[in-house]
Formats: sequence, structure tokens, C-alpha cells
Amino acid sequence: MKVSREEKQLRREQKRALQRDRQEKRRQVLIIFGAGGAAAVAAGIPVVGVLLAPALTPSQTAWRAVGKVSDFQVGQTTEVKFRVADAREGQGVSSTVGAWLRRTSESRFVCFQMNCTHLGCPVHWVPSSELFLCPCHGGVYDQTGRNVAGPPRIPLRRHAVRLVGDTVEVQAQPIPLPGLNGPGLTGSDQRGAGS
Repeated sequence: MKVSREEKQLRREQKRALQRDRQEKRRQVLIIFGAGGAAAVAAGIPVVGVLLAPALTPSQTAWRAVGKVSDFQVGQTTEVKFRVADAREGQGVSSTVGAWLRRTSESRFVCFQMNCTHLGCPVHWVPSSELFLCPCHGGVYDQTGRNVAGPPRIPLRRHAVRLVGDTVEVQAQPIPLPGLNGPGLTGSDQRGAGS
């Protein structure tokens, strides 16, 4: 069977038309996926910004007076209250946090955040046993803030303490959020004032 010249020409044109259709469909798919990818990236940028902002923003701190040196007895642990570092006017009590201040010697103090390192519940100082107890899940810390029982895996976080004349000052941090304000003890705040 002999194929005429016109039939060959017709088949070539059909083949070219089919190739053009395939190329057009590929372009359309690439355009759709490219536009979808660009939209996903554009929508994801703010999300990534929100997630990375705490890590990229320098932590704000401020020194807050909590009392006179003579207000605290050696060997005693006392609850103190002060405003967080990022406090704003009009926030009232929501900008105030508590902490446990322990006077370890005539010139040394250590200050523990009041929040359990497990899930952030407030810990209570029990003088008779010299332990910090978390009522939520049974976390127990000794007088140095070291975790000794229960689910907490790290010690109580500490605030840096300094003496300015006869005033005790604590370095306030932003509102404490477990896991977001850094792990455990850091730098010089492990030693307390006067070390």
C-alpha cells in the first residue's frame, strides 16, 4: 500500500499539531505550579517571620529594685514581685511577676523564676522542707533550684541579681514563657549577686 504525498504531509502536520498541543499543556501546567508555588512562598513569608522573630529579636531586660539588703535574712527565701522588662503603661498586674529571692550570705543573693520549667505553673517555697514544689504535676526543686523529682528536666530558671548600694535589684526579663525564653540557667545568673 502506497501512501501518497498528501497523506504524508497531512500526517506530519497532525504530528506537529499534537506536539504543539503537548507543549502548550506543559506550559500551562508549569504556569499553574509556578503561580501556586509563588503564592505559597508569599503566604509563608509572614508565617516564617512570626516563627523566627523571637529568635532574631534581642531579649529585652531591665533592672528592677525588689527591696533593701536589710529586708532579707541570710538563709531565707522570700517572694518578691516586680514588673517584667517589656511592661507597658496601663498593663496593671499583668505586667507584674513574682520570683523567689534567696539570700545565701551577707553579700550574695540568688533569684529564681517562679515558673516551673515543666509547663510554667507557679512553684511554691516550702520552708519546712526547704523545697520548691509545683502543685500542677509534682515538680520538686531543692533550695538551689535544681530539679530533684517529678517531670521537670531542667532547674528553675534564674534572674541575675545585683546590689546597688543597699538596694537589691533583679534583672527582669520579658514575660516568662516556658521553652521560649531560653533553656535553664544562663551565663552569670547562675552565680547570683556578689560572685
